Amino acid sequence: MKKVAVIGATGFVGQHVVKELESRGYAVEAIVRNASKVAQNEHVVAKSLDINNVTELSEALKGNDAVISAFNAGWTNPNLYNDFLNGSKYIEKAVENSGVKRLITVGGAGSLYIDGQQLVDGPDFPADIKPGALAARDYLNEIKNNSTLDWTFFSPAIEMHPGTAGVRVGKYRTSLENPVFNEEGRSIISVEDVAVALVDELEQNNHIRERFTAGY
Repeated sequence: MKKVAVIGATGFVGQHVVKELESRGYAVEAIVRNASKVAQNEHVVAKSLDINNVTELSEALKGNDAVISAFNAGWTNPNLYNDFLNGSKYIEKAVENSGVKRLITVGGAGSLYIDGQQLVDGPDFPADIKPGALAARDYLNEIKNNSTLDWTFFSPAIEMHPGTAGVRVGKYRTSLENPVFNEEGRSIISVEDVAVALVDELEQNNHIRERFTAGY
């Protein structure tokens, strides 16, 4: 049985990643701010940690086969840009220090390209999530320089929010730099299938040291 650490395990994406891993027989170490919010059992063990404490996080991650980071600094956080970017860097460093080689990290769709322009640079990009999208884009550029870890950066479809929850199709299509659009011209995926795509990547290693996206 492989052991996988999930950072941000009680978040919108993270909780579904934990469920998907558990359903496939993995042992899960849930790294969260408050372990009491995690439903622990023989397959899921939770640890309360501040991801900004690199030393403690490094120790906690030791012994895992891989790390999936669904870290989110909070969309209403007034310091979202800095907290997301710095937190992501701290996680990356902690994974390196722990000796774990495999890191899958969840970013945003804002760094995907349409007609040569990244979505976050478009005039209609929502202002309320722009700081987080810019931080995720800048972190993608940072992690591209890491030649130590077997990292993967995942950008979800443009529509991946609470309104797209509830359906696990188990099938999706992937792309690298451009959104995946369906027959209706929508780039959409449920959070349940984001979890499927992330655990599939863990098992298949199709996107080592590159970014990918998924949609229906």
